[in-house]
Amino acid sequence: MAVRIGYAAGAFDLFHVGHLNILRHAKEHCDFLVAGVVSDEMLRETKGITPFVPTHERADIVRSIAFVDDVFIETTPSKMDAWQEVGFTHFFKGDDWRGTDKGQRLEREFAEVGVEVVYFPYTAHTSSTQLRRALDRVGDETMPERSHSRA
Repeated sequence: MAVRIGYAAGAFDLFHVGHLNILRHAKEHCDFLVAGVVSDEMLRETKGITPFVPTHERADIVRSIAFVDDVFIETTPSKMDAWQEVGFTHFFKGDDWRGTDKGQRLEREFAEVGVEVVYFPYTAHTSSTQLRRALDRVGDETMPERSHSRA
């Protein structure tokens, strides 16, 4: 029987239960799990955000999770580049990607190289975006000069 190598990528900034759920579900569906941690540079380039926690600290956090076997730091936006480096057989993503243009493109690209895309339920009640907004609001309330500088 072939070894199922799974890959679950994310920023993993402001690590929360949604991140944990994706990684836990991913490990249940593979023999060896590699977590892709998107670098600071890539987050700025692709999402326009600067993470609160630097790349190598996020990688250390994710690497410490019992069901993560290895960590790969993504330095390009292409998941195919990650596949060429890691050699995974299964790609795991939250189901918020299912049916989207990005998700369908990913499915087509990976189908060509024999990688199965598997979706897991997205943890809607907690997200890094929500946490980031809450931190911004708290910062605005506690640092009056911040709220003025956004005008």
